[in-house]
Amino acid sequence: MTQVPSTTMEPLSARIPSDLYLWLAQLKVEGANTNSDKLRVLLGQLKRQHDGAFDFVTALAWCRDLAARPRNALALLEAETGRHSEVLSQALEHISHAMALLISAEVGNFEQAAQLEDKLVRRSLAHTESLLRQATTPSAAAFDPDVVQRHLNGTLQLAQAIQRLQHSSPQGD
Repeated sequence: MTQVPSTTMEPLSARIPSDLYLWLAQLKVEGANTNSDKLRVLLGQLKRQHDGAFDFVTALAWCRDLAARPRNALALLEAETGRHSEVLSQALEHISHAMALLISAEVGNFEQAAQLEDKLVRRSLAHTESLLRQATTPSAAAFDPDVVQRHLNGTLQLAQAIQRLQHSSPQGD
């Protein structure tokens, strides 16, 4: 049963330790300026987490919320420096999607487990493909242009071994 969000506000009073108060006062929460606003946003996030009844889109929004701090810092860095990292942007997006798949998954039987497995492998290989595209040039579109080439060797060796195995196996298997 889905509850309709309440449009009325209810007062809440609480005494909290000073260290938590100072932390809340300094905490940056998107769309929240006052402590009351922050508390509303944080309680909403906690409720969604506690309910656990995420559909994929809701879970993805929540995962993106969790990664807002590094995303915002990267956006600021890009604005200040004029540099962009496709590698890092794609990694953040991949991680958010993979976590959303996990959070929204129902794994109550074999078929559901197989569906989750399929989605996660598809997502992971899509990310691998995006990294391999970055390896097609000497310099990746990254803050460190050598980052992909530096970590590519093991993946290439595995891909070559797979290709050799596929070509050496008899047809019709």
